[in-house]
Amino acid sequence: MMIHFHKKYFFAAIFLFLLLVFIAVFVRDSVIRPYGGDLLVVVFLYCLLKSFFRIPVKNAIFGVFLFAIAIEALQYLRIVNLLGLEGNNIATIILGSYFEWLDILFYALGALLVYVMELGRMRNLRTGEGSGT
Repeated sequence: MMIHFHKKYFFAAIFLFLLLVFIAVFVRDSVIRPYGGDLLVVVFLYCLLKSFFRIPVKNAIFGVFLFAIAIEALQYLRIVNLLGLEGNNIATIILGSYFEWLDILFYALGALLVYVMELGRMRNLRTGEGSGT
């Protein structure tokens, strides 16, 4: 894994971060906030990782997916309560407050979305469509 700044991934990560903050602060529904956010957080973390590291696509996707599952496992263990942070809104938003199996499905869908997008990007690079020429 080599350190390398990639501005397209970085700007995508910034956009996704702002979108996730918007969803967390303003969206109060039972679909977009809980599940759309889970899907998008995987895409965000992938873009953030690829912003600073030259790492193979599959490794990055797998690592981000495992990280998301680890956070979900910490929710199962009620990590926010164990750390005494149940009154801290930021900690609750970042770490989550309760375990749900369906979240893992949406993490997997986010990872699959990233994989499909990267396949398309790589195909465009090979055919010259994404080269800017």
